[in-house]
Amino acid sequence: MVERIKVTDAAALLGVSDDTLRRWSDSGRIDIDRSSGPATVDGAALAALAAHIAAESPLARMLPTGGTSSARNRVTGLVTRVVRDTVMAQVELQAGPFRFVSLMSREAADELHLEPGAIATASVKATTVVIEHADPRKDSR
Repeated sequence: MVERIKVTDAAALLGVSDDTLRRWSDSGRIDIDRSSGPATVDGAALAALAAHIAAESPLARMLPTGGTSSARNRVTGLVTRVVRDTVMAQVELQAGPFRFVSLMSREAADELHLEPGAIATASVKATTVVIEHADPRKDSR
């Protein structure tokens, strides 16, 4: 079964307005089905568009390219807060609607010159990643 996503929800997932998504449809960037009920987009097409938008993003060009790492979950954003004590530092990074918090040594935060307004990349490496699926058939809206 092809998952259909309401235009309003699809726009929110991409971080754009409904009108922007409709303009993209008018220009052929994505198809909107208006044939029955609320206007929807194909979930797979939306995923492909989201990946394309991410690759086009100026933030993608800011990702560090030197060295190697097994961490594949890298998100670039702005440092919004740094709290230091004598040994540790708490660093908050805002990347779009997502907030990352890292605890590190104060020495590391100082060496990286982490201050509010700095552009930085969070690398997330975990042995367990939980993904939840919002079942549209159980949507109470």
